[in-house]
Amino acid sequence: MRIHDFSFTSTHTQYTYTISYYIPADPQPPEGFPVCYVLDGSSYTMMMAEAVRLQSRNTLRTHVAPSIVIGIGHQDDMRDRRFFDFTAPADAYKYPERFKGDVERQHGGAEAFTRFIEQELKPEVMRRFPINQRKQTLYGHSLGGYFTFWQWLHHNDNYAHYLAISPSLWWNDHHLFTDITTHPFTHTTTPLFMAVGEHEGHMVIDAKKMLPYVEQKTTTTSLYIAPDENHASVVPTTMSRALRFIHV
Repeated sequence: MRIHDFSFTSTHTQYTYTISYYIPADPQPPEGFPVCYVLDGSSYTMMMAEAVRLQSRNTLRTHVAPSIVIGIGHQDDMRDRRFFDFTAPADAYKYPERFKGDVERQHGGAEAFTRFIEQELKPEVMRRFPINQRKQTLYGHSLGGYFTFWQWLHHNDNYAHYLAISPSLWWNDHHLFTDITTHPFTHTTTPLFMAVGEHEGHMVIDAKKMLPYVEQKTTTTSLYIAPDENHASVVPTTMSRALRFIHV
């Protein structure tokens, strides 16, 4: 299996991303392949692609279909830049106490990052690869999971499925709890999968608190608490479950 990549400079974010991709060797479906967009692509594209490749050999048993994987990666400034791209704009920001003493990073670029994906990256992916536009998924972990959840809530029609792993629901004084109770749409059929590791402490508490609000918005949701897993190990241990959530 080979992962290829190309550079893409966005006019919306004024940033050059590394776009990595995996194309199945399987025969192309008439409607095109499903596609999964993976945030923090430099960390997770290979893992996602390998999970898809291995399990799609027997879709009837695994419920994982051959799919294109598109990773969206940052450069060497990833730690700072992802903080900007993945966080929603707000009039004010409140940092948690555990961040005291840290250098405050720039934040609030999520709308521009969304425009980059929707208006620039997706058309380029459609031009290059045989995708099924009706079967597009967004996958994110941690702050990427926060962006995935925020996208599901505020730009619901952009994807057919949302996979939010260990979403940082704590960001900006838990503002997503306010957003989900005040956002105009009352119901959606767009599925949302959430997962957290059992040993993630406050993130488990936040996810459990959020679930009833999500269930008021959609009947197609799932929260999986992975036994014995932490903030890092939850990614590989929940990836197969997340993929099954898409294709079941």
